[in-house]
Amino acid sequence: MVLVAAVAFSWLIAGRLLQPLHRVTETARRIAAAPDRGLHERIALAGPYDEVKELADTFDGMLARLDKSFDGQRRFIANASHELRTPLTLNRTLLEVATDPATASPELVQLGRTLLAVNDRHERLIEGLLLLARSERPVTERAYVDLADVVGHVAGQLPTGSVKVEAVAHEAPTIGNAVLLERVVHNLVENGVRHNLPEHGWVRAESGTRPDGTVFVRVTNSGPVVPRYEIPNLFEPFRRLGAERAKAPGAGLGLSIVRAVALAHGGGVQADPRDGGGLIVTVILPTAALGSEYPT
Repeated sequence: MVLVAAVAFSWLIAGRLLQPLHRVTETARRIAAAPDRGLHERIALAGPYDEVKELADTFDGMLARLDKSFDGQRRFIANASHELRTPLTLNRTLLEVATDPATASPELVQLGRTLLAVNDRHERLIEGLLLLARSERPVTERAYVDLADVVGHVAGQLPTGSVKVEAVAHEAPTIGNAVLLERVVHNLVENGVRHNLPEHGWVRAESGTRPDGTVFVRVTNSGPVVPRYEIPNLFEPFRRLGAERAKAPGAGLGLSIVRAVALAHGGGVQADPRDGGGLIVTVILPTAALGSEYPT
């Protein structure tokens, strides 16, 4: 009986002593699961200054420095991109005036068109960087959005050329920033159209509700075969696959923005190669009924 009491007492004391360490571990696990979005969290361990509290305070200090570094990086990208927009807009205006067909020679007009194309690419890059910096911050302005409406609108408005775009829009209510969510669908469909077959290409955009209650947008496209091991690289800024993708127009930020917006809304994104070529990209978001928490 005495032995049982002693074991129970020891277990209780050990539990109390290890509780602060468990708190440090749980906080580190949450931050690791939330990438840089969890860096604002702190352990803030109270109690006597011992080895565990020293560890917790050191961890908090490291988080503060990382949080400041990530935030400074985002501000720099946003500020630099904003400052570059004005001269690019001015360049475009000057080129359009200088290459007016009514006053300029055919050679100058052709040169102007080439320079305008370069300028347009730079403008898209700057807009992409601004959007990426914005979408990597927590979403503060939220409203009811039915992804079915977004899918139908984007599929009907986006120029697709010879690629056939099909929309299968089922109700998918969520809470978020309508502009950013539209950009997600736009980037997915645009990528599907851009990286497709030269003939008889197609893109299928879907929305709906999953069995677990979350909502989704899925874009599937025909196209060249994409190796599975290369898929993670597609979500990195400025990363493309193969010579044909390198020649494609765009800034190389499309899927990076998709991932950043999904994470900012408490969701996620996954991509899988489609049998026969092309990709299946699925964005999963919390439903409006579930609030802002994304079930993992």
